[in-house]
Amino acid sequence: MLKLVFPETHRSLLARSAALLLAALALLTLASPASADALAAGAAAFNREDYVRAAAIFTPLAEVEKEARAQAYLGFMYQNGRGVPQSYEEGARFYRASAEQGFPPAQYMLGLMYDKGQGVPQDYVLAYMWVTLGVAGASPKERPAWTRIRDAIASKMSLAQRSLGQRLALNKPTLRVPNSWPW
Repeated sequence: MLKLVFPETHRSLLARSAALLLAALALLTLASPASADALAAGAAAFNREDYVRAAAIFTPLAEVEKEARAQAYLGFMYQNGRGVPQSYEEGARFYRASAEQGFPPAQYMLGLMYDKGQGVPQDYVLAYMWVTLGVAGASPKERPAWTRIRDAIASKMSLAQRSLGQRLALNKPTLRVPNSWPW
């Protein structure tokens, strides 16, 4: 099986993409009034690096209210072991819940997990599908970097595999990110 080895430029793109995801998640507080307050409190705790408190706030939002941004935060926290035990499987579970609701950063990050086989079986078709959805909903600021990563995944695939990934993406929702969102 072909294994992806990113040159330094791709690694820095991945790191920058993760940083942009965190910034996006921290600044997004467009939700119902009650959950918006809790989401803002969780984001504030996360930004203070009080990850245990952030996880305590995000968990009921993610599991009970099915709040996509809280799910994406928890996906990141589990993927990286921040405030919760490190678990790629739990990270992928939370990213998937958010991605299925059409949240572009979660779609992108779930795609990266499929690309690497972290918490999910390595699958370039699903990686391409999820990253393509993330790119489609990305802000203009993020789109170029996310597109380069999507194209790097595509370079490992046959034309038939890319076509399948594109067809699968047509059946999934994605949110359009307004230019006014502070990503």
